[in-house]
Amino acid sequence: MYYASFGLLAMALHIIINLELIRPSKMKISKVMYNYRCFLFAIFIYYLTDVLWGILYEQGFLILAYVDTVIYFLSMVMSLIMWTRFVVSYLDHKGRFGKALTLMGWVISIYEVIVLIVNLFIPVVFSFNEEGIYVPGNGRYISLIAQIVLFVFTSVYAFYGVGKSEGRRKTHYLTVASCGIVMTLFIVLQTVFPLLPFYAVGCLITSCLVHTFINNDEKTVNYQALNSARQIVTRDALTGVKSVHAYTEAKDIIQQRLDSGDLKQFGVIVFDLNGLKRVNDTFGHEEGDKYIKTGCMMICKKFQHSPVYRIGGDEFVVILEGDDYDDRVSLLDEFDRQIEDNRENGLVTISSGMDIYDANTDSGFNSVFERADKKMYERKKALKGEI
Repeated sequence: MYYASFGLLAMALHIIINLELIRPSKMKISKVMYNYRCFLFAIFIYYLTDVLWGILYEQGFLILAYVDTVIYFLSMVMSLIMWTRFVVSYLDHKGRFGKALTLMGWVISIYEVIVLIVNLFIPVVFSFNEEGIYVPGNGRYISLIAQIVLFVFTSVYAFYGVGKSEGRRKTHYLTVASCGIVMTLFIVLQTVFPLLPFYAVGCLITSCLVHTFINNDEKTVNYQALNSARQIVTRDALTGVKSVHAYTEAKDIIQQRLDSGDLKQFGVIVFDLNGLKRVNDTFGHEEGDKYIKTGCMMICKKFQHSPVYRIGGDEFVVILEGDDYDDRVSLLDEFDRQIEDNRENGLVTISSGMDIYDANTDSGFNSVFERADKKMYERKKALKGEI
């Protein structure tokens, strides 16, 4: 049972490591993951036939062992075809290399089917002698040598690709090259020691290698997708500054820092563009959008070291910390003087109001915001000449 016990161990590890991919799922997967999943299923069938072979052979059930041996060789070449399909899609190679690798896989597979049929009449692949001992034939050695050639070819090409690529693509080439070396080594050992499960060992190590790299790939892709989605949510589409969603998050973080005593000082400036409705009604929303972007640019240029948030159609907020907090009075004075010039020249005008956090009186962020917002409305009235 020694031979079968190793196969059982390999099969158990195969299932545990690749459970997420093997079990049925309604989620749509990429072509690469689909081909890799097919390869995993083929390897599982190979392990199963290998385990059965160990049991049947050791128990002396030679007819069943013969049938299982045929299935064993067929599952071996099936896993080879699935491997070539995976490699071509994983490296995204549909050119000469991809065609050559696919052709080699099919040639080996067709050869295996033919010699197994011939083996029913002439033992060219394997046989069992009168003592019930497994006897490998020349056809088996030819098949294994052909597989060695295929994996060596794949490794050489992949190592060549490692030197000419970078990033994820370089990792893909390195994965394929490493797996090719592993399979070459263990197929050589299987050729020399036909009654030991070296081919299964090679398949197990190969699937573990690919699993590691595939998992890292998926994590990278998911992180990038998540980061991209976050960028969409936290960036205002029109102006490129931080969105109202980002503003809500920032408020929560500031409140947490205040509660923990980590933040001692900050300021808030509330801005509101004057006359946006008139621009929209007179010149259209396209000109209104330009008006908003121009006003936003003015705010960003003046407060370069602070985050700028668009919290409404014509409303912006700057949260002051660091240098901008220290220079807040002079910066806002300069900004207001620019607004006065703009008003005289018929350009964009913006009302603003600023206030700072007072640990003795303020309960949190909202208290500061409300005072700044009130000052902004007072400034708006002043710009309109109402006070």
